[in-house]
Amino acid sequence: MREFELKYGCNPNQKPSRIFMKNGGELPLEILSGRPGYINFLDALNSWQLVREVREATGLPAATSFKHVSPTSAAVGLPLSDELARACFVDGIAGLNDSPLACAYARARGTDRMSSFGDWIALSDVCDETTARVIKPEVSDGIIAPGYTPEALEILRTKRKGNYNIVRIDPSYVPAPVECKDVFGITFEQGRNNFAITPELLSNPVTQNKDLPDTARRDLLIALITLKYTQSNSVCYAVDGQAIGVGAGQQSRIHCTRLAGSKADTWQLRRHPKVLALPFLPTLGRADRDNVIDGYINHNEEDVCADGNWQQYFTSRPEPLTAQEARAYLDTITGVSLASDAFFPFGDNIQRARRSGVSYVAQPGGSIRDGQVIETCDRYGMTMVFTGMRLFHH
Repeated sequence: MREFELKYGCNPNQKPSRIFMKNGGELPLEILSGRPGYINFLDALNSWQLVREVREATGLPAATSFKHVSPTSAAVGLPLSDELARACFVDGIAGLNDSPLACAYARARGTDRMSSFGDWIALSDVCDETTARVIKPEVSDGIIAPGYTPEALEILRTKRKGNYNIVRIDPSYVPAPVECKDVFGITFEQGRNNFAITPELLSNPVTQNKDLPDTARRDLLIALITLKYTQSNSVCYAVDGQAIGVGAGQQSRIHCTRLAGSKADTWQLRRHPKVLALPFLPTLGRADRDNVIDGYINHNEEDVCADGNWQQYFTSRPEPLTAQEARAYLDTITGVSLASDAFFPFGDNIQRARRSGVSYVAQPGGSIRDGQVIETCDRYGMTMVFTGMRLFHH
């Protein structure tokens, strides 16, 4: 297939629309089901690069959940505890921990379930039956992977009345070293960002505390690679082999840190005993549960515990999760990693990160206030490394 005609571009008025190879060669992908659109393919090709690089950097199967050309999360295939499986709504998947790839996607989808609604999925390895069973009940636009077992393909083809977008990518495909894009009729050209994010990138600790355990190295690698494919400015919190808070596309670095931190806090609080014990009506759908849990934790527009509201969601009225209870729970958390795609200009980013349990930080360095940022890390006993490499993505 040398080109594929799309229904339209980013919006219905943007026609004609297609994908093709400028050199006239074959596209390095195959559409097995559905008809992916312009944004679908932007998500697919960015997300595939992310999981491929995480696989190379960690040696573990990887998955990501993408929305609007940024990841909501990325994760590697570590087993899930019973508590985490419940929080991710995958406790009913038989044999989950026997499939590292299924564990990776369960973690990625379960991190920020509201943002992942209608996601594009990327898998680093051939999709197996267990992974397909994790995907099946979720609202998703499509998936890209290097292959699918017959059993997995049969399951995925039942989604969206047989129109689920399934793309197979050639894992050996290597793009040209120079890339182009047009903006307002003007062509931009640049070298592809082939910079490899490896453990050696974390070898320059600049704080008094220089301790960086292997688990933190893994989490920082995941966070940095996630940022490489996140719309800038961006920061990423990670722990236990998964990105737990991504702040994308903010003009201010502190706003990135706050946004991602609030997502990380919500992920942590999904495992609070009160949240795990919420008495949901058996008829409540998965998306409604996600919205209610977010409202319960963050006290959003609707008080889901108020009389007249709780009856729509619960079999009995739950006790609210108070701000004091949430703060006490979050104060017990340590060992979280934080990465930034560009330097931190002020120490306030570190102060906010500390409230989400951050112990390890990776950033390029290069600010005129690097000393202030290092001093703030030292005050809290954090380890920070300078990578020397900016990771902007636009």
